Amino acid sequence: MISVVVPVHEEERTVALLFDELQAALDPLGQPWEAVFVDDGSTDGSFAALTRLHNLHDNVRVVRLRRNFGKAAALAAGFANAEGDVVVTIDADLQDDPAEIPRLLAKLDEGFDLVSGWKAHRRDPITRRALSRIFNWVTGRVSGLRLHDLNCGLKAYRAEVVQGLRLYGELHRFIPVLAHYRGHRIAELPVNHRPREHGRSRYGVERYLRGFLDLLTVSFIGRYRYRPLHLFGGLGLGLGALGLAVLVYLTILKIGGEAIGRRPLLILGVLLVVVGLQFFSLGLISELITSQHEERAGPRERTELHVDEILS
Repeated sequence: MISVVVPVHEEERTVALLFDELQAALDPLGQPWEAVFVDDGSTDGSFAALTRLHNLHDNVRVVRLRRNFGKAAALAAGFANAEGDVVVTIDADLQDDPAEIPRLLAKLDEGFDLVSGWKAHRRDPITRRALSRIFNWVTGRVSGLRLHDLNCGLKAYRAEVVQGLRLYGELHRFIPVLAHYRGHRIAELPVNHRPREHGRSRYGVERYLRGFLDLLTVSFIGRYRYRPLHLFGGLGLGLGALGLAVLVYLTILKIGGEAIGRRPLLILGVLLVVVGLQFFSLGLISELITSQHEERAGPRERTELHVDEILS
C-alpha cells in the first residue's frame, strides 16, 4: 500500500487536478494506493472539493482540522491516518510533479528509508531561490546532513520513518534531519518543479528566521537529547575557565600592588565563573531528567529506536 499525504490550505481549484495526476502516475504501478488529504483549516471551498473526491473514489481519505494549525500539524495528522507501508508527501499547489513519484519509490527500493526531492531547476522568484539556498547551506553545516533542498514537499518515506515523529511548530521542513539523527538512510533525487499557476505563496522572509530557530531546536534534540551535559557542561567549563583566567590575571596585578576593586574586568571575571557554574549545573539536572526518562521507558522501548534489522 502506498499512502500519498497531501496537506491542503485554500487549494479548492487544484485538489481535483492533483488527484487526476496522482491516478495517472500511480495506477500503472499495479499497487494499491490511497490519497490522504488533510484540510488545514481552509476557508474557501477546499473541503467541499475534497468531499466530492471522497464520494467519487474509494481510495480518497479526508482529514479536516478544526482551524489552520500549519503544515507540520497537517502532515502529522496525515501520517497518523495513513495506512500504507510507504508514505509519499506532496504539496497541493501542483508545483511538484506527481509523475516523479515512481522514481522516488524506485530509489526507496534501493535500500533507503527516506528519499527527498530536489528542485534542481526551481520555478520560483530569484529572491526565494537565494534565501532557500542559504537556508539549506546553513542547515547542512549545523545538522551534518547535506541536502540541496530540504524545503521540497515531494518526499517518499518508509512508514517506520514517520511513525513516532513528533511534528509541531514548523519542524516539518526538518523531517530529513530528524530521520538522519534516528539513523535512517537518506537519499536525494532531482525532480521536476513547475511554475505556480494557481494561488500564491504564503511564505515570506520570516519563514527563514523561524526556520533558523527550529534548526537549533532540531540540532539540540538530535545531538544532545541523551547527553545534555556534553552541551551545557562544555559551555559551563568554557565560560568558567575564561572567568578563572581573568581572575588569575587580576590576582597577579593585585599582588603586584595595583588596585583592582574598581576594574570592570573584575565583575566580568566573577560573572563568567558564576554563569559557567550555572550552565554546568543545568547540564547535571538535564542528565538526571534524561536518566529518569530512560528508566521509565524500559529496555525494549529504549532499543527499538536504534534497531535496524534482526535475523533470528
